[in-house]
Amino acid sequence: MRAYFALLKNHQFWYRIYTHRIYIYGFIAVVCVGAYVGFLLFGDNSLDVLLKNIAQRDELLEEVSDLQAKNAQLQKDLFELKGLEP
Repeated sequence: MRAYFALLKNHQFWYRIYTHRIYIYGFIAVVCVGAYVGFLLFGDNSLDVLLKNIAQRDELLEEVSDLQAKNAQLQKDLFELKGLEP
């Protein structure tokens, strides 16, 4: 009799798993999507890192522009000191 109840419980368990498989798959999908979004927001390749890199790029481009202007002025001064026309 115990074997019958054990088999019946096992059957009920698998029947419930089978009938609720859509909810189980949905739950697994939500967990996976949540983990992926969490990685995108807080991981090594996150949005925060992207924004920092964009800000750093803008600062470096501004510095390059300033240095190019300074270089042009120094070349002009050098040509004037040598007595050449710029």
